[in-house]
Amino acid sequence: MSILILIISIVLLLILISVIKLNAFIALIITALFVGITKGMPFPEIINSLQQGIGSTLGSLILILAFGVILGNLLSNSGAAQQISSVMTKLFGAKHIKWAMAITGFAVGISMFYNAGFIILIPMVFAVNTSTKQPLIYLGIAMASALSITHGFLPPHPGPTAIAVIFKANIGKTLLYGLIVALPALLIAGIIFPEFIKKISANPPKGLFESKTFQESELPSFTISIVSALIPILLMALATITELTLAETNSIRIILGYIGNPTIALLIAVLFVFVFLGIKRGQKMQDIIDKSSTALASVTMIILIIASGGAFKQVLIDSGIGTDLAVFFEKSTLSPLILGWLIATIIRVAIGSATVAGLTAAGIVQPLVASSGISPELMVLSIGAGSLMCSHVNDTGFWMFKEYFGISLKDTFKTWTVMETIIGIMGLIGVLILNQFVTI
Repeated sequence: MSILILIISIVLLLILISVIKLNAFIALIITALFVGITKGMPFPEIINSLQQGIGSTLGSLILILAFGVILGNLLSNSGAAQQISSVMTKLFGAKHIKWAMAITGFAVGISMFYNAGFIILIPMVFAVNTSTKQPLIYLGIAMASALSITHGFLPPHPGPTAIAVIFKANIGKTLLYGLIVALPALLIAGIIFPEFIKKISANPPKGLFESKTFQESELPSFTISIVSALIPILLMALATITELTLAETNSIRIILGYIGNPTIALLIAVLFVFVFLGIKRGQKMQDIIDKSSTALASVTMIILIIASGGAFKQVLIDSGIGTDLAVFFEKSTLSPLILGWLIATIIRVAIGSATVAGLTAAGIVQPLVASSGISPELMVLSIGAGSLMCSHVNDTGFWMFKEYFGISLKDTFKTWTVMETIIGIMGLIGVLILNQFVTI
């Protein structure tokens, strides 16, 4: 019954959006209500799940989204994004610019949450599109694939780290094996796959990152441009390093943990850009604020759709659909590596959250690992790969990609969903190959 309800809910959502042309925000809420009612949840519990899903999603995202959009808009309007993209183009050449986007996404993703990394790098994608005339989706997939890979495979991201704790895996080994698995996945998903989707057109919201083309004499220096873009990344990276190397009571760790929080790091970057890319270059504060307000207005619908995606995900979790599906596999005789990947994949398809899918799958297969002779580090990676599979309409990342690039549902499936699936499959293949050489 859970599988049937899940399938019907997804079909309903697709019909509401694609056939009836209902706004995605309203369609997601209606579909979430349908799941709750058909699973027999009391109506007050359904409402609580909707509110909790919206709150938990926006609670961690709303300030990051707001400051990220302001920062991206300022980088774009000041010419800093154009300056960075110009240097990247000279280094890699316009024909190979997707390598720059993939490498940048990978470097940023190691120390940053996916959502924060996406929001910080998206103005660069728009600027590179303007300067090189390479398709937006082509560039966006190269960047997003790198961020997604680091999110699913590499500590210190919360998902892989929490799964490593469950399996008592060595964090250093997990990171090393993760890098070995990640690089081929990045090559296929971020470099080769974009060649097949170059003809898909993007139609981003007007006013989000309108890239004015500056004369070279009007551009800020590369140094101030790259520093402005890297401030949040560096602060988050330092916070992560101190968290892994210093005691909890260490004052340096405490301070960097505070200023390295994604929200605070982005706020610091925004204030830095206000001064060095705005006021010091002769702009009035009111003009800067007005431009930022325009950018924030353009992202309103994106925020609502992400929120409703979180509500849908929460109802799927609270209704027990993910748990019902996982029970089917508890007594399977498959290899723990394949079983963990498969369970994580099914839960990911069912509820949308990569982190929840990974942690649930880890809890189910953890008792099998001790007697199986399988490396716990490889178990972390196989489950991480499964947790990225088949992202679709119940995943907030799906909607973020769709709305920022302004593409249809069909094209989001053809780009984002396929990319995530490639990463998941390549991750499993890499783990199975490594398993031939790795011993506990």
